[in-house]
Amino acid sequence: MQNISFVPQTAERVAAVLAQLKDYLGEKVSTNHAVREAHSRGEALDLACLPAAVVFAETTQDVSTVLALCHGAYVPVVAFGAGTSVEGHVTPPAHALSLDLSRMTSVLQVNAADMDCRVQAGLTRQDLNTRLRDTGLFFPVDPGGEATLGGMCATRASGTAAVHYGTMKENVLGLTVVMANGEIIKTGGRVRKSSTGYDLTSLFVGSEGTLGIITEIQLRLHGIPEQLSAAICQFENLEDAVRTAVEVIQAGVPIARVELMDDVQMAASIRYSGLDELRPLTTLFFEFAGAPASVREQVDVTQMLARDNNGLGFAWADTPDERNRLWKARHNAFWAVKALRPGARVISTDCIVPISRLAELIVGVKADIEASGLQAAILGHVGDGNFHTLIMTDDSPEGYEKALELDRRIVARALGLEGSCSGEHGVGLGKLEFLEREHGEASLGVMRTLKVAMDPRNILNPGKLLPEGLAYIG
Repeated sequence: MQNISFVPQTAERVAAVLAQLKDYLGEKVSTNHAVREAHSRGEALDLACLPAAVVFAETTQDVSTVLALCHGAYVPVVAFGAGTSVEGHVTPPAHALSLDLSRMTSVLQVNAADMDCRVQAGLTRQDLNTRLRDTGLFFPVDPGGEATLGGMCATRASGTAAVHYGTMKENVLGLTVVMANGEIIKTGGRVRKSSTGYDLTSLFVGSEGTLGIITEIQLRLHGIPEQLSAAICQFENLEDAVRTAVEVIQAGVPIARVELMDDVQMAASIRYSGLDELRPLTTLFFEFAGAPASVREQVDVTQMLARDNNGLGFAWADTPDERNRLWKARHNAFWAVKALRPGARVISTDCIVPISRLAELIVGVKADIEASGLQAAILGHVGDGNFHTLIMTDDSPEGYEKALELDRRIVARALGLEGSCSGEHGVGLGKLEFLEREHGEASLGVMRTLKVAMDPRNILNPGKLLPEGLAYIG
């Protein structure tokens, strides 16, 4: 384990806080080595550090108790949901507590008539939709993994359905948040719009646990579509596939999902997910939703655009089992690439550009991959200009650095095309080096001012989201 220390601490202070927490919370506090190790990192980023202890919160008041005590003793706290983040968000600094919210899984309220609900932060999207299945409603934001809704808020998650339903930013109406000193606040509410005060809900969505810890979420729900149809179309040429996806969006087709997997990714997925009826060619995955007449119109326009861009024809998946099989293959893309080269490391990149620049970016990235000598797969949510590169490299420091260098070239291309270094993974530790170039020092200064005002002792996920340069009280 590598120790990462952002806030000077003493073992004595941490021990004193733990003793108090055990008095208040009893067995919810664990110093077991295996439990601590499970909370030492998320996924993908090569960085881990054992927390001093793990606290399993079950209520908002539990979270308030932890933060009030840790604030008084300058002990860092890192919120932990399912550990699925890929940029080091949940990696604790030395002497920190990991605050696990995964036991907070209650659905507190469902307002079917108003199409909203309130949930605790440890609930997953999959579990929420299971509990909503008799209401005719569902929650659509789908990042792919078994992420908690609190973690999805913290990283402003999106995923395969964002092109139609938006990201967490568009689907969160209000929050309960515990501030650094333990104070509990509520933001937003149940109404669909408000013009009163600062938009605190949007401030916390995407703040990665650095400004407060989200414990409850008021979510916007959506009606289950009358009809769902899924299709795939394969292309000999990568640029033709990207152009098709872009033209579908520019034509105003209200498509539910459009995902791209290049030839390398398809070869891995065919092998891993048993898609033997397909060829290892660049492939677009489509999903159409709505009334039958609307779906038919969407399909007709999309087929015409694909045909004009040399698409090889549509293959349909109309039954739920067939659709689930296709989307499971898409969601298992990372594991498919891992299985392609057993023992190799896989680094997942994430960037986004305006959709009109997407073809230029992806073609350039393909050239960068070939020049690097590395093997990498390209996939992504091309309907909103977001894509990922899964870079395979030797499991060695040299191989890791070579993959990171390719990642830097990819991000540089995206930023040069007026894009962003992350469309959905967030910043954490992994994207810190790109923030000044993307936002500028003046904007980072405003962000730092907010951080210092809301967390003056720097106990909330210190060292994440913002590059160094903070000044703290005390």
